[in-house]
Amino acid sequence: MTQRKRLANTQSSSQNKRQSVPLASQEEDDDSTFPQPSSSQVQRGLERFTPAQVDQKTAEVVQFFLVRDQKKIPVRRADLVKHVLKDYRNIYPEIMKRAARTFDQVFGLKIVEIDSKNHMYILVNKLETAEAPPITSPTNPKTGLLFVVLSLIFMKGGAVRENLIWNTLKKLRVDAGEKHEEFGDVKKAITDEFVRQRYLEYVRIPHTEPVEFEFRWGQRAEVEVSKVKILEFMGELHDQDPQSWTQQFREAHSVSGSSQTAPSSR
Repeated sequence: MTQRKRLANTQSSSQNKRQSVPLASQEEDDDSTFPQPSSSQVQRGLERFTPAQVDQKTAEVVQFFLVRDQKKIPVRRADLVKHVLKDYRNIYPEIMKRAARTFDQVFGLKIVEIDSKNHMYILVNKLETAEAPPITSPTNPKTGLLFVVLSLIFMKGGAVRENLIWNTLKKLRVDAGEKHEEFGDVKKAITDEFVRQRYLEYVRIPHTEPVEFEFRWGQRAEVEVSKVKILEFMGELHDQDPQSWTQQFREAHSVSGSSQTAPSSR
């Protein structure tokens, strides 16, 4: 991944200077006004640019993806059009096709659309999507924290109230109200960082007073996290056969053989 990080760093300093925008505001800035170019429009658009210009714009799209991937932030089509493509928007499908080919041949990565409504994309390792999702067990402290939260949500049927998350972590000697030696600001990591990365959804529960929230699996988690491995982890933790959790076992194995979302140039 050294090459992947090196290319990403060529733009990371300028990207870091951009002001953080609340997630809700980002969602409101959708690309519903962006019409899908027809094949004839793409062909006419390509005639306006030289091959070198198209290659350069493709390289800029690749770098934009890599910068976002460093922070695990999904790429939105609206952002690509607004900040990168600009005058090249009419050849968007062709540039995405070329970018996908670059990721495939140079980096061994695949562009996956995780949200067809808002057109959000992430990069995943081709080998991992072919054999197993990337996150199968904790590999670093924050991934471990995420794994625990996702495991709890999965075992509780797909949605967990916020206070249950904090109480469970407290039993594991992780207090969301205090800065943790390895995780840092635990509450911010879970309610902000993991949500922005689309590993978690943080949803207000209707008709609650005072207002309460619950967590669910996010779109990236559905692509990257192995429910089979989570169940095996829980089985080892409780010294119990994973098949004894009938509903979870059936769900985990029903999705383990399914294919990942196909890349899209829409």
